[in-house]
Amino acid sequence: MGRHKEERTVVKTDVTRGLEHAGRLAGKVAIITGAASGMGRAASSLFLKEGANVALLDISGDGARNAAREIDPSGASTLALDADVSNGVQMRMAVERTIERFGCVDILFNNAGYPMEFTAIEDVDEQLYERVIDVNVKGVFLGCQAVARHMKERRSGCIINTSSVAALRPRPGLTAYCAAKSAVIAMTKALALELAPYQVRVNCIAPGATDTPMLPGFIGLKNDLEKGRAMYISSIPLGRLATSEDIAAGALYLASDDASFVTGEVLAIDGGRGV
Repeated sequence: MGRHKEERTVVKTDVTRGLEHAGRLAGKVAIITGAASGMGRAASSLFLKEGANVALLDISGDGARNAAREIDPSGASTLALDADVSNGVQMRMAVERTIERFGCVDILFNNAGYPMEFTAIEDVDEQLYERVIDVNVKGVFLGCQAVARHMKERRSGCIINTSSVAALRPRPGLTAYCAAKSAVIAMTKALALELAPYQVRVNCIAPGATDTPMLPGFIGLKNDLEKGRAMYISSIPLGRLATSEDIAAGALYLASDDASFVTGEVLAIDGGRGV
């Protein structure tokens, strides 16, 4: 009897060890847009470490492939996708390729974005306005549309959209960008209600100023970069810029089962800027 009891204890310990190392996204499949750099790359790396298979999507195919090789040299758990989020055909094809490779899509992180430096409204040309809306609003819509049917049929899924603190605390000179990011919040809430009967959760994050390659696009090339960074930092109660890893951690929470009863919400990751 003593020997049998000891054997059962050993088996229990082994099972527990396996669960401890499974990761918060074990067995999940995620598509992350804008994954070649910044927040998207950080999220891709973190999701991979937490057990997910990750499709890295970026308008720069080379950038997506380089990022995939860096975080997953074997290539066993990643897929690099070359697509423009504002192109519906390309987004649908990206979802199809992910399903062909990994069998399903559990998580979509609509992270790709387009910056805008401070510009008086009379100086915003239509080309800039259209690009800001195409990437930041249309791109999110098309990403959600591309996975919706698949997630509804599976009665499971999680969508995370990237808004901005600019939607919660707008700044002057960013009219088009603030409008775009505010639209993402409204879209998120509407879609959360639409997909809730299918057990699909839809949330968004609202990052504050983040130290990524996109930051100079907000500060503006004609301005002093360090002066611009100091200006942003001065408005953040915690006294620093966000890192890509800060944003990735918030996305991981929303993607994980820890947030299984959270939908239609906006998670501000801004160091208190939106208070």
